[in-house]
Amino acid sequence: MPVLIMLWAIVSVPAIAAPDADLWPDWQAHDDSNDAIIDHSVWQTILDHHLVVVSSGVTAFDYAGAKSSSLTHLSDYLNAMQAVKIDAYNRDQQMAFWINLYNAQTVAVVMDHYPVDSIRDIDISPGLFSLGLFSSGPWDKKLLTVEGRSLSLNDIEHRILRPIWQDARIHYALNCASIGCPALAATAYDGNRIEEQLDKAALAFIQDERAVRLAEDGSEIELSSIFDWYRSDFGKSDAAFSDHLARYAGLELATWLSVHGEDLPISFYHYDWSLNDSHP
Repeated sequence: MPVLIMLWAIVSVPAIAAPDADLWPDWQAHDDSNDAIIDHSVWQTILDHHLVVVSSGVTAFDYAGAKSSSLTHLSDYLNAMQAVKIDAYNRDQQMAFWINLYNAQTVAVVMDHYPVDSIRDIDISPGLFSLGLFSSGPWDKKLLTVEGRSLSLNDIEHRILRPIWQDARIHYALNCASIGCPALAATAYDGNRIEEQLDKAALAFIQDERAVRLAEDGSEIELSSIFDWYRSDFGKSDAAFSDHLARYAGLELATWLSVHGEDLPISFYHYDWSLNDSHP
C-alpha cells in the first residue's frame, strides 16, 4: 500500500503526496449477474497457520515459519489467482480478489527476501521510482500477471482498487507488512461479506493508537501518516474527514471530534515501518 519514505518520529513533517488514484479503464469490466465465488481457502489456511493476533486490531505474521512450511502453498495460491478471469466476476468478488491478492503478494515478497527489518529494505522497484522519495521498497516491481497484464502492488492499489471503488476503507484492508499499517486481517476477504469485513477493518484501525492518539490535555490529535498521504480519500475538508473517523471511533474520540472536527488541531503524523514480524 505505501510507497513513501517515512520513519516513526515524534516531530512534525511536511505533507508528502502519495500516488494519485489513476484509473486504468481496462479493469472496469465486470458481470454483476455472475454469482460465482472465487476460492481463497488456501490463503485462509496460510493465515490460520501463520498469523498471530497480538491484540485487538493488531496482528503479526510468522514469516520464518511460513517460509519453511508454506512457501509452496502461497506460490500455488498466487498462481491460481493469476489464472482467474477476473473481468467475468461481480464487483464484490473482484474487490475481495484484489485485496487478497495484494496482501498475499506482499507476504510473498517479504518471505522471498526474509529476514529483513522492514519491507522498505526490499529495494526492487525499477526505473524512476528507484530515485528520490521512492528510493526503496517493492511496490513498483511488476510481480503479478492477471489476464495477460503485468501488475505491481502499486498498480493494484492506485490503478484498480482506489479509483474503481472509491472507498476509503480499502486503506484499512491492504497490508504493507509494517507495524504502522492497518493489520493483516485474520480472515481472507470474501465477496459475499465484503462490507462487513471492511467496516471491521476500519473499526480495528481507527480505535487503535497506531491510527489516532489524543493529547493528554485533549488539545490536539496525532494521526497515522496514512491520513496524510491519502487525505482526499478520507475527506477533503476537516469536517468530512472527522465524520469518517467518528463513524468508526470509540466514544471518547467521537465526542472529541464532535467538538473539534470542523478545524482539526493535528499535532503531527506518525508511522512505524518496522516489519510486522511475529519473531523480529
